[in-house]
Amino acid sequence: MTAPSLHITLVTETFAPEINGVASTLEYLCEGLRSRGHRVDVVRPRQAQDRGLGDDVMLCRGWPIPGYPGLQWGESSGRRLVRHWRSRRPDVVYVATPGPLGLSALRAARLLGIVVVSGFHTNFQQYAAQSGLGLLTRVVTHYLRWFHNRTHMTLVPSHGQRLELQRRGFERLHLLARGVDGQLFHPARRSLTLRQSWGLAEGDLAVIHVGRLAREKNLDLLARTFSHLQAQYPQRVMKLIVVGDGGRRSSLQQKMPEAIFCGALRGEVLAEHYASGDIFVFPSLTETFGNVVLEAQASGLAVVAYDEAAAAQHIRHGHSGALAMPGDEAAFLEAAGWLLENEENLRRVRLNARRHASRQGWAAIVEQFEKQLSGACYVTSPVALANTAAPLRGR
Repeated sequence: MTAPSLHITLVTETFAPEINGVASTLEYLCEGLRSRGHRVDVVRPRQAQDRGLGDDVMLCRGWPIPGYPGLQWGESSGRRLVRHWRSRRPDVVYVATPGPLGLSALRAARLLGIVVVSGFHTNFQQYAAQSGLGLLTRVVTHYLRWFHNRTHMTLVPSHGQRLELQRRGFERLHLLARGVDGQLFHPARRSLTLRQSWGLAEGDLAVIHVGRLAREKNLDLLARTFSHLQAQYPQRVMKLIVVGDGGRRSSLQQKMPEAIFCGALRGEVLAEHYASGDIFVFPSLTETFGNVVLEAQASGLAVVAYDEAAAAQHIRHGHSGALAMPGDEAAFLEAAGWLLENEENLRRVRLNARRHASRQGWAAIVEQFEKQLSGACYVTSPVALANTAAPLRGR
């Protein structure tokens, strides 16, 4: 049975058509809720291509994030949000990002007694750790714990993420998994013309990576994995295809001059690139989830990844992909090489990956999200209400 219609406000510092996992997830959730009869407003920073937006979008100023082209922080907008929500009060506010805009939304909603649900979409504390500054990591973790513990609940994408955050003192954590559009990402989109443009014939191998080309994505291991496959199987013709953009693109192009860099892609063009590959190499160790893993599986690719986040949840080693223990580079290289030991390994894994991903649609995820938001509105305990409405204080 469909839940009563809600007025939901989604607050985020990134949204489609920006290209990243958070923006993609929020787009599916937003459209899914609207299709189920809910009113969904979005509060986000301005984007260059904004034209003719409706009254269900509230825009604020954005500030570029150094080192992350195309991404921005939203300006703190507390007073404006208070005025706006006094005249158009939502039933629940979902804060997807904990930056200045998200913080001002949390403060405004608490001032007005509006229930706030937060989402843990990005491992900012692990990004801080990449800088090598332990103090910065502790400060970021403290802030994130402070922020999320002042919401009614925090939605996390995986069991592993929930356990890690519980150990760090995060409270009221609930699971909201991720889905994949199995019609968009489909093996039928494989293009021989595209593969020929990469210099590949039938039977040759396209090793592909899709994602933001950033420091925290461990992309040096992508280069080492491809070199390892070339050395282990010199008789195979193979190309490395890199889809995405970011601060490391220039250095990666210098490091991997024979790789084909396709830039950031969306929609059917992206789906065609996925399906035209054979092996998907995903060396990241900082993922909150990693939507690209499910997209690659849905496209019929054999995924090589570390055993965490989406890979831990959706890959069975040797059956629907190849996994290595987090941080074990030798095992990662071995897992990639295993896929090419014989044709049957690769064929079986690709088939099983598609079968698994085809059952991971967004409809069930949206329905669960709907129930979580409805529960926050209508089944809120007195203790949780007191926590949500209390004045903001530091710990």
